[in-house]
Amino acid sequence: MENNKSIKAWNFVGNFKIFATISILVVLAGLIMNIIFGTRLDINFKGGARITYSYTGEVDLNAARDAIQNATGQDATVTQSTDMTDQSTNLVVTLPGDKSLSTDMMGDITSALQERFQDNEIAMLESDSVDPSVGIAFFGKSLFAVGLAAILVVVYVGFRFRKIGGVSAGVMALIALLHDLVVIYFVYVIFRIPLNDNFIAVMLTILGYSLNDTIVIYDRIRENRRLLGMKMPFRQLVNVSITQSFRRSLVTSITTFIAITTVYVVAVVRGLDSIISFALPMMFGVASGAYSSICIAGPLWVFWKEHREKKLEAESQKKKTTKTRAKK
Repeated sequence: MENNKSIKAWNFVGNFKIFATISILVVLAGLIMNIIFGTRLDINFKGGARITYSYTGEVDLNAARDAIQNATGQDATVTQSTDMTDQSTNLVVTLPGDKSLSTDMMGDITSALQERFQDNEIAMLESDSVDPSVGIAFFGKSLFAVGLAAILVVVYVGFRFRKIGGVSAGVMALIALLHDLVVIYFVYVIFRIPLNDNFIAVMLTILGYSLNDTIVIYDRIRENRRLLGMKMPFRQLVNVSITQSFRRSLVTSITTFIAITTVYVVAVVRGLDSIISFALPMMFGVASGAYSSICIAGPLWVFWKEHREKKLEAESQKKKTTKTRAKK
């Protein structure tokens, strides 16, 4: 068996307070931005209507918004999107509201745009209305899916690593995952991206990605416990295991990040807002997932186990003292 003292490892656990401080500062910055800017919800969650128009030439989005507001008396958001099939650029009109969009109102919007941009051949392609109650129900089901996935994480990790304290490992992995989900949420807030179905997709994707990275490290801890024996302190065991897994985690994360960044750049160039609202948070989610798996989950697990051992030792010492006094 290799001498434990000859095994070199970076002191991830010893620097945990630095990592925790960084995470706390990120969360505080996100909370401040959330208070300042608030959270934007897509019509999928808050209800409203979306109408897509085809057109030719150039259309001034501000002028289009003014024409719609003058015709309907409602605030509207006007953006552009690129059709993936023929690469044509479409006009997307979004109106929040608590009622379905009536045929008359759709006609008024279409007439207002056609009158304002007579030379651009504006034609309605499709419309989509979401009742607020449906949006709230969809949002609740989405959060339930994320919560259920988080609970299953604890159960799965607890069962798989039961020989080395699996339940506590699962709880620490869950905390690391919550760290990643909070980071993703703040990305949507800071970059003013409305929360939509992509938000839930990113959440669940990062849950799986970050969990896989954490399990790789946990699996190394379990294997090293078997190879190096029980004499090695748990703190050193975790440092060794993370160090051995570090290169693999880093290379995997960088490769994934480059791939997602490429998708994001193409989406920006093409004006694909639906892809941008997925790829940009994914970029931050991948980086956060690697960080939390390496710097949060394992070191936090060590601190919890050491705290628990000290507490049990203190209770044991207290019982011994009580018995000694009782004998006297």
